[in-house]
Amino acid sequence: MSVITTKKELSSVLKHEKQMYYDYMFQTRSRLFMGWLKHEPIYLILKWQKASRIADYYLYASHHGGNILDKLLYLFYIRKRNIKANRLGIEITTTNIAPGFLLYHFGATVINGGTMIGKNCRMHGNNCIGNSGPQNPECPVIGDNVMIGVGAKIIGNINIANNIKIAAGAVVVNSVYEEGITIGGIPAKQIK
Repeated sequence: MSVITTKKELSSVLKHEKQMYYDYMFQTRSRLFMGWLKHEPIYLILKWQKASRIADYYLYASHHGGNILDKLLYLFYIRKRNIKANRLGIEITTTNIAPGFLLYHFGATVINGGTMIGKNCRMHGNNCIGNSGPQNPECPVIGDNVMIGVGAKIIGNINIANNIKIAAGAVVVNSVYEEGITIGGIPAKQIK
């Protein structure tokens, strides 16, 4: 869904996502400085996401005519991303996540690398998105503008339409094709 192929595109994605985090948490440069000074979680998530997006770009560049420097920069940024992810307790590969991804809280959040996520996805943390086991390696495909509540799980070879809200604690195991609805429960079904 989202492969960053040029430095211009990388710059645009980084600027857009940085602005989203600023709008959510920081609002001003002094708040950003205080976020850095106090080591606030949302600031740490922003730094992880930046390293991940840069690693995504250098991964693409190193496989598409890149030179040895691109490969070395990929290794540098993927290591940086992994160190930050381990500290935050998240296991997320952003290669298949479109721009506009926003993670509000860290800890126990896993997204399988095969999962496809559309633009402007919002996750509240403590989520698991992935396949239903080694015998079923297919992963979910999630549309644009999806809000995923805290503790929600999305499992298996399913599709989630655009503009869906997934309630906290929901377990989604079936595809949702109707746009603009709210789903919740175990297993998840339309609630609004």
